[in-house]
Amino acid sequence: MRPAVFLDRDGTINEDLHYLHEPEKVILCPHAGEALQRLQQAGYALIVITNQSGVGRGYFPIEDVHAVNDRLSDILQPWGVQILKYYIAPEAPDQPSIGRKPQPAFIFQARDEFDLDLARSYFIGDKQVDLQTGWNAGLKASILVRTGKGRREEQTYPELSQKACICDHLLEAAHCILSSKTT
Repeated sequence: MRPAVFLDRDGTINEDLHYLHEPEKVILCPHAGEALQRLQQAGYALIVITNQSGVGRGYFPIEDVHAVNDRLSDILQPWGVQILKYYIAPEAPDQPSIGRKPQPAFIFQARDEFDLDLARSYFIGDKQVDLQTGWNAGLKASILVRTGKGRREEQTYPELSQKACICDHLLEAAHCILSSKTT
């Protein structure tokens, strides 16, 4: 069994452009490629779990989400980064959903599909709901990055600093994981 780093997509790996559905607009967050490369080289499986309510709200089709994910994977290729799988919750917040964060169902699916050790795994995201997903799954730690909506979330929920590691960006989060400063 190997550990994983579960990641939110928009605002964590790539810039949060509010209902991103156009692949040509994908822009990596600063240091994201290097961060993911380091985590992958250290043996962590990289898995994205993303709520994409724009599909459920009728703003764009699920094919657009897949196209954005494909583009993100292409952009990460120069670092040799491979996202093992993208788990997508396309439902709007008011629609029933098994996988929509903060539900941990996708983490459990990934555990079973890829033989992952959740007790040595992490969740990194820019929103409280991302952190809750990791906590709900019993992961080792959840990490908030200040990219995307992270700074706003940190101010809105100051109690997060008592339970989560808070980092400026994905590379700092990777350093925390690799140096075991998250516990």
